[in-house]
Amino acid sequence: MYKTGILNSEISKVLSDLGHTDTIIIADCGLPIPDGVKKIDLALTFGHPSFEEVFNLVKAHMKIEQLTIANEMIKQNSALYVKLLAENYVKLLAENIDMVTESHEKLKMYSKDVKAIIKTGEATPYANAILSSGVLF
Repeated sequence: MYKTGILNSEISKVLSDLGHTDTIIIADCGLPIPDGVKKIDLALTFGHPSFEEVFNLVKAHMKIEQLTIANEMIKQNSALYVKLLAENYVKLLAENIDMVTESHEKLKMYSKDVKAIIKTGEATPYANAILSSGVLF
């Protein structure tokens, strides 16, 4: 049995297969999943697991080069933005993770080209992030 890391075999496989600049999305329970994109549905109930729980776990196991969120998160889900991103800004910079904002519509357009979308139980608006894979060397 897998001793450490992510026990969800689908997430573990997706992370293992990522190459430099490949992308995944961690999504709230309302983000539409485009046809043909791998969906890993973790949602159990509203709020569980939360975006924050899944983001922190994936971040611990993935070299992230760029984090893209919707502009709308800043004002329309400021609690998540402040808790997750603004409070951790120094840590993200220390890990060389660039933060980018785009419109929610563009984020949905980009979702067609990701390797997978990990759907959480998060039930707050614009709780979605595109994670672009970095390289370890």
